[in-house]
Amino acid sequence: MNPIFANIALQFFLKGGPVMWPMLLCALVAVAVVGERTFWWWRERQKRDPQRLEQLLAALEGSDLATATSLAKGSADPVIRMIYRGLSHVHASLQGALQLAAGIELKRAGRFLTVMDTLVTLAPLLGLLGTVTGLMRAFLNVGNAELSVVAVTGGIGEALIATACGLGVAIFALIPFNLFSAKVAQLQFELETAATNIEVMLGSGKPADPVKLEATAPPAPGRGH
Repeated sequence: MNPIFANIALQFFLKGGPVMWPMLLCALVAVAVVGERTFWWWRERQKRDPQRLEQLLAALEGSDLATATSLAKGSADPVIRMIYRGLSHVHASLQGALQLAAGIELKRAGRFLTVMDTLVTLAPLLGLLGTVTGLMRAFLNVGNAELSVVAVTGGIGEALIATACGLGVAIFALIPFNLFSAKVAQLQFELETAATNIEVMLGSGKPADPVKLEATAPPAPGRGH
């Protein structure tokens, strides 16, 4: 980095006041999380295998479980991994195995989204805090007997720098957060669609247990407890 530019950035940072230190931490975490999630989704994209998935579904449609299991085994595609988990428990609890496998895949895909959501909210609040402390400093200097223009403008500058940095960090984290959230939603749709297809093809698309259905349904109007 250019020493002149580094010195300007350092002076800019110091003029932002003490709130710039937690702001710096937020910025570093945002960069790390965005970088990690970007690499993770790029790597997951390389693992997708739509051709094998099509062959797998064709084998299931023909009731060829042996071929379908062989095609699904060892695949890195998250949808095929879920199907393989279901086929491995087809004689026990197919639906439960599919739900468990889908939950694992979605948990991996949604990793750090909570952190990014927190940063999007926290960074502007830190900027607002810096704005308040900067303006307080400026007004306290206005009331001082020895009025200093530099002290007053320094407080206002602190407020503006903190606000700008808070908004900058939030904007930087918001766009990838929405993008990654959309990718998780898309993966969830693909997993749910594939799981439904598997249950229908294997003849497991039957109604829920009446006892469980009654336990979860709201009471009918006028019904006693």
